[in-house]
Amino acid sequence: MDARVAAVIRVDAVWLAVAPLDMRSGSEAALARVVGVFGSARPHHAYLFANRRANRMKVLVHDGIGVWLAARRLNQGKFVWPKDGGPTLGLTRVQLDALVLGLPWQRLGEAGVITVL
Repeated sequence: MDARVAAVIRVDAVWLAVAPLDMRSGSEAALARVVGVFGSARPHHAYLFANRRANRMKVLVHDGIGVWLAARRLNQGKFVWPKDGGPTLGLTRVQLDALVLGLPWQRLGEAGVITVL
């Protein structure tokens, strides 16, 4: 990528909400859900939600001025979405890249480290 190309939307942290979101939700409803689940919408943070079947995802990003809402749908299969644990998870950029492709992102990063033989 050309070094002169600036990122349109800066994302410093990525957060995943475990509970499903109604994909009919617009930016106001998604923002209200972010505030309800995460406590606030922080500038330069991305918040991910999936529908109940986990074949659609919405991402809300607060850019410091307003919010961006993007949607992604898989034509086949579904996103690897956690069903248990806490209500939210933090993701690395590598995990996010794998998640949006429908790959098992939980195995990347620290979760993929082998410590016992």
